[in-house]
Order: sequence, then structure tokens, then C-alpha cells
Amino acid sequence: MSTSERTPVEVTKSVNGLEKVILREIHGSSVEVYLYGAHVTSWKNEHGEELLFVSSKETFKPPKPIRGGITICFPQFSNLGPLELHGFARSRFWAFDDDPPPLPPDVTNKVFLDLILRPGAEDLKIWPHSFEYRLRITLGPGGDLMLTSLIRNTGTDGKPFTFTFAYHTYFSVSDISEVRVEGLETLDYLDNCQKRERFTEQGDSLTFESEVDRIYLSTPTKIAVMDHEKKRTYLIRKDGLPDAVVWNPWDKKAKAMTDFGDDEYKHMVCVEAAAVEKPITLKPGEEWRGRQQLSVVT
Repeated sequence: MSTSERTPVEVTKSVNGLEKVILREIHGSSVEVYLYGAHVTSWKNEHGEELLFVSSKETFKPPKPIRGGITICFPQFSNLGPLELHGFARSRFWAFDDDPPPLPPDVTNKVFLDLILRPGAEDLKIWPHSFEYRLRITLGPGGDLMLTSLIRNTGTDGKPFTFTFAYHTYFSVSDISEVRVEGLETLDYLDNCQKRERFTEQGDSLTFESEVDRIYLSTPTKIAVMDHEKKRTYLIRKDGLPDAVVWNPWDKKAKAMTDFGDDEYKHMVCVEAAAVEKPITLKPGEEWRGRQQLSVVT
């Protein structure tokens, strides 16, 4: 790659000296991602409007995970296993790859960056598996944001490992009571508000009147989040991620969270591409790919 072809990427120091990478697309859209947690904290369209929610109470102080944006849940989603909530990837410092493999030759007008996580000594104590996790963050010419995860079992002991996963994505919305999610009708879901009991979605779309915390199973590759007040629709396209998690804490839970404003639940909704019900198993040398592409229709 010549200098003129290099992606417009800026590495800068941010809050508390944490490094973040800013990716800018020629038409004006941008993405910001912290090396801490490989955490996307900003995604702006060409008009400079913020599309992701980050709590105003967020302090950006490791080892605490960042509240909002897009959280990487790996190698465990939620409390579905022995590790800390949502696994350890979100509270580790990732490496910035300044010479990543190029995009395929048929891909034009996209800018991207790669971050890499390999287990440290402490990680191997709590999860004794060797892996390499490459996260590619790509901005397309229309401002669409793609996250592609490549996770490889690099172990030499012959042992497979198993994990669950999610892109824990907080969308910014004008008013949660004016939001609806389409693409989940008639599907089964596990309700985390009712001890993960299994139900079937009855509505023709999902709306919000109280706390929602559900894992929808075997979901379609496209899900839409409609914000009526802003006349904006987020489209989530996913590959390799059969499940979808939908979450809004509502008022009581919001008040109980120290890193979340009491009324902020009104201005966010999490809809996340995930692999939860059927964990992924990789033998040594095997690689898994999971992709989430976000775009906006107005």
C-alpha cells in the first residue's frame, strides 16, 4: 500500500490518556474506537450526527468496561459461563495493526483499520486457550459501518475451545417509546427478565413499554430499528451470528447503574448480533468469522 492509498486513520490520546483511533470516510462519516476494549464509541454520519449512544456518566477508567457504543462480548456473552460478565475482551488493551492485510481488490472506496487481541498471562489463567482475534472496522462510502471478527484457535495442545459472542451495540434514539424493531416477529426468544424462559414473539414488531432483555434465536440476516421521531431507520445485517439480543434497562435498572444516567434509557436501545444459544467451537488452526454491518436509512 502506498502512502496515498493509506486509510485516513488518526491515532490520538483521549480521556485519561487512553489511545483511540479515528477513521474518516471521504464523504464525512467517521468512527472512533478505543484500543481499550476495541470499543467503538462514536459513529457519525456525513452530517456529523452521532448514531451511537454512550452514557454521559462514562468515566473511561480501566479496568471498568465502557458503557455504550459497541462492546465486544468475547469469549462469553453475559453470565453464560464462569468468566466475568461479557468476557474479558472488552477490558483488555488491543494492538493496532499498522500494516493490515488489504481489502479484496473488488472493494472500492472503503476505509478500514484492524485491531488484534491475543491472550496475556492473566487471561490464560482464567481461560486457558491460545487465540488470535482480529477485528476489522470498515467504513463504506455511504457511511455504513462494518465490524468483522476473525477468531482463530492458535493452540498447539490439540484442544478445541468454545465461546459465545455478541456485538453489544447501543443505538442512539430520540425516544424509546417511539422506537420499534422489525424482523423478529414469530421468533422464539429467551427472556432474561424471566429466568431465560423461552417464549415466542407475538407482535408484528417489537415496541418498548418496560424493561426488555431478550435473546432472539435463529434470527434473519437483516433487522431494522425504526426511530419514528427522527424518521431514521438503522439496518443491521449480520453474518455468522444467528441470534439477536434486544435490551433496554428502563427506569428502575437505569437508576441502579452507577455508569448510566437515570433518564438515559429513553435515548438508547441495544440490538446486537450474537451467537449465544449454540456456542462456537474451534479446533486448533480453525477460524471463525462473524460480521455485523450497520447502515442508516432516512
